[in-house]
Amino acid sequence: MATTVGDFFWQRLRDWGVRRVFGYPGDGINGLLGALRRRNGDIEFVQVRHEEMAAFMAVAHAKFTGEIGVCLATSGPGAAHLLTGLYDARADHMPVLAIAGQQARTALGAHYQQEIDLVSMFKDVAGDHVHTVTVPAQVRHLTDRAVRAAIGQRRVSALIFPNDLQDLDYADPPRAHGSVFSGTGYAAPLVIPQEADLRRAAGILNAGEKVAMLVGAGALAAADEVQAVAERLGAGVAKALLGKAVLPDDLPYVTGSIGLLGTPASWDLMQDCDTLLMVGSGFPYSEFLPEEGKARGVQIDIDPTMLSLRYPMEANLTGDSAATLRALLPMLDRKPQGRWQDRIRRSVEKSWETLERRAHAPADPVNPQLPFWTLSQRLPDNAILTSDSGSCANWFGRDIRIRRGMMCSLSGGLASMGAAVPYAIAAKMAYPARPVVAMVGDGAMQMNNMAELITVAKYWRDWDSPTWICLVLNNGDLNQVTWEQRVMEGDPKFEASQSIPDVPYHRFAAMIGLHGILVDDPSRVADAWDEAFAADRPTVIEVKADPEVPPIPPHLTFRQVRNLAMATARDPEGAGILRNAARQIFGSGPDQ
Repeated sequence: MATTVGDFFWQRLRDWGVRRVFGYPGDGINGLLGALRRRNGDIEFVQVRHEEMAAFMAVAHAKFTGEIGVCLATSGPGAAHLLTGLYDARADHMPVLAIAGQQARTALGAHYQQEIDLVSMFKDVAGDHVHTVTVPAQVRHLTDRAVRAAIGQRRVSALIFPNDLQDLDYADPPRAHGSVFSGTGYAAPLVIPQEADLRRAAGILNAGEKVAMLVGAGALAAADEVQAVAERLGAGVAKALLGKAVLPDDLPYVTGSIGLLGTPASWDLMQDCDTLLMVGSGFPYSEFLPEEGKARGVQIDIDPTMLSLRYPMEANLTGDSAATLRALLPMLDRKPQGRWQDRIRRSVEKSWETLERRAHAPADPVNPQLPFWTLSQRLPDNAILTSDSGSCANWFGRDIRIRRGMMCSLSGGLASMGAAVPYAIAAKMAYPARPVVAMVGDGAMQMNNMAELITVAKYWRDWDSPTWICLVLNNGDLNQVTWEQRVMEGDPKFEASQSIPDVPYHRFAAMIGLHGILVDDPSRVADAWDEAFAADRPTVIEVKADPEVPPIPPHLTFRQVRNLAMATARDPEGAGILRNAARQIFGSGPDQ
């Protein structure tokens, strides 16, 4: 049988190391799907419920494995549905290849059904490489370049296949003018700054008496080097959310997350330091970094466009995080233990005490922090965690203590709702023996994550371990935005936009063959986690959470306090806000 364009394409992706693709079928990709079927499973097709989820899964596959993530969609609306997940990849610098169908070449430009100018549509998100294949001889070099661009530049690539092309006989390009002959293979370079730049950076760090470090996703492969440099410099280490797994939280100088959903210890670290070393992070909120001019700065990033972007650095080092830190380490002086290290340690201890007290404060019915705090004590060492955007990210960022060997992620730069469950599915597909926990709000569950529980029900029996858990905070409120309305705008809760229907998520899970647990009493939280980890199938834990427990930032500004006071005076839940705010800030409330 002749090799079709589709046959050649999938073989070429396999030659590049692709073993899994996430997607949803449609007649615009029937030729590609037929060719994939003929491969008898050597490239696994994971059928999702929605193309946006396929793109999120491709992003998560790239994040958790270091490989290229691949997603597949039909023409028209299927291709359009990929966009949010692809922007998640672009925002977090992940290598993802999007494959989309298109109408027949003879119909293009005819306002044909499901005809979209896909090159223009994908141009912003996949601008480095987005092309439509028009003849079989193009498939080879377009595929090679798409994959090489994605993994080499850590970006999104897109390939568009008209449906009348996919079943044509494949032929290599002719040996003639106008043809190109590409090949597979890519080896990442080792990028290290010039020695003079390293010495200049070392001079700045050696001169500092109170050094702070901020690490992000770009430091995930440099844990040993980050720890060695931190201990040499006597530095405290704060973590951006995407860098939460860089260092374990049991180290006494690790201050935890930074930002609005960060810890008081991270705030203190940044406000009091005289030197800042930033490694592999694009943390966006400059107001949580040292005030400009009060600290000298050194930054390491593989992407030069991210250097000196959040804080004016004296030394900007373009390089791989691990290799650059290894080269820098011998140039650094060992700082003696003193007041700075003692201050960091005390601040970290106080932060954990504060978070524990807040997590155990009474609420109606369940304090949303409590499930996260309780989970942290029960996590297996090799657990993989995913969080959605929204209020759950606050508690994930603060209350979960990461240990060595764990992995975790969320939609960082895009901060999109709806990523946690597809991320968790992709994590389980990549590591079927490891326990996976997704943490989601009810808004994201209703938006698109409930449907992907059906994907879990479809595939979980193929996994080496059934331990896949989804925690749903059911508070009937789009809670993060509600608090932003109050604190940022001074507006009370807008019921029409913020209140959402009450859905029995645990019963939905049971209805589709999963295990469901309802927690509406704080005394049930610990038992629910134990039951879920021991279950013989994936589990949904639905927690009836109090929407009026405020996510207190590590530092309250006058404007935030004023806006909250203005909003509370007009808010239908004003009494609950005051009561819970008092419990969170002072450890007491009017009814205590």
